[in-house]
Amino acid sequence: MQEFRVRTGSRTQLIDITGKVCDAAEKEGIEDGLCVVFCPHTTAAITIQENADPDVVADLLKELSQIVPFEDGYRHTEGNSAAHIKSSIVGCSEVLVIEGGQPVLGTWQGIYFCEFDGPRSRRVLVKSSTTC
Repeated sequence: MQEFRVRTGSRTQLIDITGKVCDAAEKEGIEDGLCVVFCPHTTAAITIQENADPDVVADLLKELSQIVPFEDGYRHTEGNSAAHIKSSIVGCSEVLVIEGGQPVLGTWQGIYFCEFDGPRSRRVLVKSSTTC
């Protein structure tokens, strides 16, 4: 298993981690198989999204904030309930196909770390396998 850190700079943010995931997958040494990208945090997530137009990321963050506002009478006393809900909606992991030692992505796809309770220093885990 490979691990790398992501440092976020704002309360909500999507960071393109495609290069770091590809490097980690290559270090795993699997030519063909599957790769799991996992975020071990309850207020962050992993997603695959378009990485050609930064407006897509801005729109995604905008809409998530409208669906799940930061202040909405939540009972959780830490003040980050919205981040927990957004993390559950987006999800803490993605599974990628590995071919030729690299994750297979569409032309416009990138892998993103989603911060919903930053700024923070976060961990991302990458594990590859030849079995399904």
